Amino acid sequence: MLHTRIFTFNPLGTNCIVLWADGSATCTVVDPGMSSPDGLKELTDFMEAHGLTPEVILLTHGHFDHVWGVNKLLALYQVPVYLHPADKNIMEELTKGFPGMQGFNFLKHEFPSEPLADGQVLRFSGATCKVLHTPGHTPGCVCFYYADDNLLISGDTLFAGSIGRTDLAGGDYDLLMRSIQEKLLTLPSDTDVIPGHGHPTSILKEATTNPFLQPFNEPDSDWWNQDGIPIQTL
Repeated sequence: MLHTRIFTFNPLGTNCIVLWADGSATCTVVDPGMSSPDGLKELTDFMEAHGLTPEVILLTHGHFDHVWGVNKLLALYQVPVYLHPADKNIMEELTKGFPGMQGFNFLKHEFPSEPLADGQVLRFSGATCKVLHTPGHTPGCVCFYYADDNLLISGDTLFAGSIGRTDLAGGDYDLLMRSIQEKLLTLPSDTDVIPGHGHPTSILKEATTNPFLQPFNEPDSDWWNQDGIPIQTL
């Protein structure tokens, strides 16, 4: 059985997820976004209380709020960091900062990382996940799919009732929608989803209620006329 614990860190409310399987003495840390010593202590206290040592850091993408605490963890634990290479220099591309969030533009982080690739299988902390490359929010956005546990870590690709923003450097709305439609909505409907911000959801809920994912069903004339209502053509 896979266990998860969600922490919410930094002023942007980034979800950091700790995952570990029954009997595992190690854990996987996804998107350690803690920006303060208190956040780091909260995370390390939890791991120590549960007898867990980080085995790996996985990053859904390279935005600063998701990597804020990487170097803090690396100072305590010698573990590999995995990041898609398309996001390797994402912080340098955001030198103009986030629109409406001036003051964050100086936050740049450098650390060694191992490359992630679409379809790659990772085995850490007693669990296996598949990497799904889902560009759109950033060029190197990925999701981590734990098929055996019906769990998707979606990062900033898919949220409960929303999708990732595409107005930042490297964002592409059409590409994001294609990533969601082809990579995520094709997963089993009972897949639980932990997004990069906000509360958990499921593939079924997002496929049926997320307003960004509902088709605009513009009817053709034959269908529209089936009840006898005339249509006036201008």
